[in-house]
Amino acid sequence: MNVYDQAHQLAKAIQESEEFKHFKSAESQLKTKPELESMMNDFQAKSVEIQLKQMSGEQPDAEDLQKIQQLYGIVAMDPLAASYMESEMRFSIMMKDVYEIIGEAIGKESLFK
Repeated sequence: MNVYDQAHQLAKAIQESEEFKHFKSAESQLKTKPELESMMNDFQAKSVEIQLKQMSGEQPDAEDLQKIQQLYGIVAMDPLAASYMESEMRFSIMMKDVYEIIGEAIGKESLFK
């Protein structure tokens, strides 16, 4: 069994999954509304910034948390953005599960959790 061939098969299976198809479809639809896409990008950037602070042991300040909550409230009201966020979450969960399966197989579960 060639590991690289198996990796290509896994990549193909991921591309053919419903989670990936829905995510790519939602992403394409989001791109038809540049203003909404820009707001989503801003929301995601701010979310990552807060997560990085938390991972480094820093507490995000109340102002940052308030801004991200307000931005989420605005973005989530749009059905297209809400659909995009849901499909992104489902795809992310699937990928996390795949990483965990691989990690368990090589005895490195803690790397992926």
